[in-house]
Amino acid sequence: YRSDPSHVISREEIEIQPDLTYEEEPLRILAREVKELRNKQISLVKVLWRHHNTEEATWESEETMRQQFPQLFASGKF
Repeated sequence: YRSDPSHVISREEIEIQPDLTYEEEPLRILAREVKELRNKQISLVKVLWRHHNTEEATWESEETMRQQFPQLFASGKF
């Protein structure tokens, strides 16, 4: 790598706990999907997390996300 003053990487502060863990915080929901398993339907949402790229978004249970992070569903889009 050659040093270039135009290559500036912004950094975000992450609050690290004494046990070297940190709290993940969801930013928004990117997609919604319903999976069918035999006679059961499971609603999933694709979540974009703070400090992660879109490629690192994860599929999570919609019910769990609604319980833990109701603000993500306030817009009514999902």
